[in-house]
Amino acid sequence: MLTVRTKVLVEDLMNLPRFVAAIVVTLFLVSSVMHAAEQASCTFDTFSAPSGYSFSQVNGVSDDGTVVGQLIDNSTRQYVAFTRSASGVFTEYAAPKSSSTWLSGRNGSGVNAGYYQDNVNPENVHGFLLQGSQFTAVNHPKATNTWLFDVNQLGASVGSFSASASQIKGFMLVNGNYTTVAYPDAQSTYALAINDNGDVVGTYASTAVSNGFLWQSGTFTTINYPHASYGTVLAAVNNSGVIVGNRLTADKDFGFIYENGVFKNIVYSGAKFTMAGGINNNGLISGQIYLTASNTLGYTAVCK
Repeated sequence: MLTVRTKVLVEDLMNLPRFVAAIVVTLFLVSSVMHAAEQASCTFDTFSAPSGYSFSQVNGVSDDGTVVGQLIDNSTRQYVAFTRSASGVFTEYAAPKSSSTWLSGRNGSGVNAGYYQDNVNPENVHGFLLQGSQFTAVNHPKATNTWLFDVNQLGASVGSFSASASQIKGFMLVNGNYTTVAYPDAQSTYALAINDNGDVVGTYASTAVSNGFLWQSGTFTTINYPHASYGTVLAAVNNSGVIVGNRLTADKDFGFIYENGVFKNIVYSGAKFTMAGGINNNGLISGQIYLTASNTLGYTAVCK
């Protein structure tokens, strides 16, 4: 958490997808992706936030079409997590003793991965798994803050932790054992999603432009959208290896699909911009459409 856009930091320090978009490092683009991206052909199914709420984030989608993310209570301004079933039923969730709660990912068995911020000083962040009413805390050993972003069908989860006052590292958690996922010499690594093959995607950063990464069996591959002014965040990967993410500008994030070395933009007609939050093993993509700065819709989409 070192170099950030001041506005983002002031507005919401713990709003990780926007915060991740703000932490960045300048490195070389992968030569295989240096070409202009075309627009994907997408069929969108849009949905509004439930009455009394607005969308903060629309994140992952499980294989049964359940979408997870975060809402803002329009009355209290509290940030609460949500699930939305494929049939359109919303369920809100606030972790115990939390000021804000996020859900970022969900597997096919209905296990949700998320994190929350304490409602008392020093307002630390804690990861958790949630299945039905069963809550399981996930706190990296000796870390002040732990963010949990995703869980796969085999129960492996990924997230990040505060390794020191000046460094954030990613991790994979399998059967109680932590494996560090940290790009060499980066000041921050956020492990944002994992598929059932154990492939992890996310973003790493140090100074000026963020970098997307794919981590496979301990090996990092940098995947950057060509010429993105503030870099790239990879948000999700499915079992077929299809990745969704966002290219970053000063104040907008534009969603894309990445497959076989090819980027395709996710564009909703008439929107200012469209963000990608997740992709499931059926190829269904989830995310958020910004019609205006304050008017947003959630979506699922099938794109080619």
